[in-house]
Amino acid sequence: MTIDSRQVAAGMLEAVPFARTLGLEFVEVAPEAEGGVRAVVRLPDSPATHNHIGGPHAGAMFTLGETASGAVVLAAFGQLLDRAVPLAVRAEIAYRKLAMGPVLATARLGRPAVEVIEELEAGQRPEFPIAVEIATEDGKPTAAMTVIWTLRPN
Repeated sequence: MTIDSRQVAAGMLEAVPFARTLGLEFVEVAPEAEGGVRAVVRLPDSPATHNHIGGPHAGAMFTLGETASGAVVLAAFGQLLDRAVPLAVRAEIAYRKLAMGPVLATARLGRPAVEVIEELEAGQRPEFPIAVEIATEDGKPTAAMTVIWTLRPN
């Protein structure tokens, strides 16, 4: 699988204006073993996104994680956008430790893309998880998130 990370980043910023509002930066979108996809998105440190204790607001961190998961979906299934609409079905986040400064969300496809595509081609509406780890720039985990996505046939 070949992924054009610049194209994925541009597509996400075009489709999700709130990602632009938060100043999210797409660090990496890359294939992984066995048809997997990984995306890394950065939330810069900005007073505009701080909470009452000076770290990134929980809502900004949620948006960071959801955006990273969306980048994985676009990279893995962008070729299907003429046949299906990707939609987040549900999400769960656990805030584990206070984050200070910039944070990075690393999202990974939780099922082989080929399985999801086979279900779509069989007339089903596949669901698949994207696991997201949110950490400080020096690698300290601060939150974990799972976003369940679907491809709704057109």
